[in-house]
Order: sequence, then structure tokens, then C-alpha cells
Amino acid sequence: MSSHPPSRPVAVIGGGIVGSALLYTLAHRGVDAVLLESEPALALGASGTNSGILHTGFDSTAGELETELILRAAEIRPAILDALGVPVISAGAELVPHTPEDHETVRALAANAAANGVPVEVRESDGALLVPGESVSDPVAFAFALAASAVAAGARIELDARVTAISAIDDGLLLETADGRRFEVAAALNAAGLYADDIARLMGDDSFEIYPRKGEFFVFELPDGQTLDRIILPVPTKRTKGVLVFPTLDGKVIAGPTAVDLDDKEDWSVRPEARDEILAKAVQQLPALDGLEPVASYAGLRPAGRGSNYVIGRSVENDRLINVAAIRSTGLTASLGIADHVADLLPELGIDVGELRPPTVAAPSASAGPWWLRTAHHRRTPA
Repeated sequence: MSSHPPSRPVAVIGGGIVGSALLYTLAHRGVDAVLLESEPALALGASGTNSGILHTGFDSTAGELETELILRAAEIRPAILDALGVPVISAGAELVPHTPEDHETVRALAANAAANGVPVEVRESDGALLVPGESVSDPVAFAFALAASAVAAGARIELDARVTAISAIDDGLLLETADGRRFEVAAALNAAGLYADDIARLMGDDSFEIYPRKGEFFVFELPDGQTLDRIILPVPTKRTKGVLVFPTLDGKVIAGPTAVDLDDKEDWSVRPEARDEILAKAVQQLPALDGLEPVASYAGLRPAGRGSNYVIGRSVENDRLINVAAIRSTGLTASLGIADHVADLLPELGIDVGELRPPTVAAPSASAGPWWLRTAHHRRTPA
């Protein structure tokens, strides 16, 4: 690596799990970096309202960028999670077939997993597909830990920093925030989630569009102190991946999500009809839920690309704006793979990037209460 790093930092726009992973990776690859987050804290969007499941990529389509980055993240992530003390339940997952078509789907999924190099097993007794590598984490703790480690390695975080203008300057970009802060940067990584298309348009780039795909979840407590020891995945159909049932780190059971395409990026409400939509399918997966009332609910808005997925690359309007957009529900899983991939694009802009260094351990800020209610409370979504 050069002994003369650029005088301007690289900016990360957006402080969700992908933005936090980008900041972590840049800091630990020797790049001066600053993260600009529009909210008063990190991970208050889709990153704080998902399942928390870390997927293996067993069912991801071979050859796609998304799959490549999921598998790359799987190589990087375990050592970092362990070093940073991020909690994980290595629960494993099962998909139980009920129809001849389901059994055919399971066989196809097993073959797909083999093509992706993901270990799976088909249980002889009922033909269930077992995926031992699937696990459950705390996505907010994950984002916080990555960000704290990045700061300990020299990165900066600016909160309440909504980017409202981007303009080209010599060998860089000028970013301006709503409160008048100005940042001259060597490059900007657009990881703004639901608003990534709005950020791109500040540069005149309308090459992609983001819309919110609402996923609603319901939280249950099993009676008599029972807990769930595995992730229960439905056998997917051509129409949907269906409703998952999975444990949380604090002993609850969550069922969801729905998938409702919206236009309103601010609608974080849980629809009244969502309970019945979820519960009927969840009871099929886990009969112990029958008759139970949810103790909480929350909704997440996934940043879906309209006709696109994993839009990662330099903007068509300016090479120094790199879009990291339309990262759907696999973003938690793939985040460190995405960050490694994006960091590899920076040398083309004359920015020195070294090899990934070991994690810098730092105490992250704590999140009061369960992570799965934090964003719901922030958005004033009924729980």
C-alpha cells in the first residue's frame, strides 16, 4: 500500500448493516472513511426490522452477483463475528416437504446447494432438507459492532447527516447535508437503502428505482418456558418463499414475513390483516403456535429494486459515486461480501486499498430492549 494515502476520505452514505460493513471494511483495509447517516442512530431502517437470519446461500441462484457475495461473506464473517462478540445462534434450518411437488423442490434445492458448495442433508425419515449452516443473529448488534470497530480503526461517523446535494469537484465529490455540513471526499458509496435512488438522483443518475417491500413479523412466547431450537423454512413455491418461523436470541419465536409492495417509503405500520395472513401459515410450520396471541409485531421496508437487484457499481453520471443499492433481504447475510467487493473497486479511482486487517475490537453502543422493537418504536409503529 502507498505511504501517501489520499487527503480526502471516502464517504459511506447510509448507516444500515451494509453501510456499517462498508465502513468497517474500508477502515480495516487502510482507507480513511466517514459514514453519513440521516437518522440519529445507526440501523434504524431495514437493518433493524428483518429476521436476523444469516443465510448460507443454499437456495441462491448460481452465477448471480448476489450469490457470489453471500458466499464471499460466509468466508469472511465468522471470524469477525467471533472477534467482535456479536451474538449468534447456530440453529440450523429445516424445510419439511408435504406434497410430491415439495419433495421435488427439496431435491432441486439440495442440488442447488451442492452447486454453491453449501453443505445440506436430506433426512431419510421425511425427506426434509437440513441446512446446518443457517443461523440467527442480532442485526442491530452486528451493525453497532462493525461501526464501533471501524471507529476504533480510525473511521468517523456523522449522525443526523442527511445528504441533500452532491457535486463534482477536482478528483472527488462535495457532499452537503441538510444542516449545512460539507464534506470533500475522494469517492462516495451510496448505501442509503430505501433512499439510494434519491441519493443517485442528486448526481443526475436515474438509472435505477427503489420501492419499499413491506415485511411484517409477529413475535410469540411459547408456553412453559419452551424455546425453538431451529429455523423452520417453508418449502418455496414459484410464487413465494413463504413464512419463516425462527428463534430469537432472547428466547422468543418470530413468524414472518409478508411481502407487500408499496410506494410509500414512510409506511412502517403493521396492517390489521397481516396477523391472520401470517398466523395461518406459521401454525402449519410450528403447531405449538396454535392459539397463541402475538406479544409484539413489527414491519420492515426492504429496499427492492424495480426490475433490478444488487445494483453495485460506479454511477453512470460520475465514476466517484458508487451505488450499492437494491440490496434486498439478503443484505444482512451478504454485507461483508458486498463491502469487500466494493472496496476492490476503489483502486480504479486511484484510492489505495490494502488487505483486510484483523478486527479492531471496541465496545459498541448498547441498544435498549430487544432489537426487533427498536426501529418499530422509533417509527411509532404499533407493537
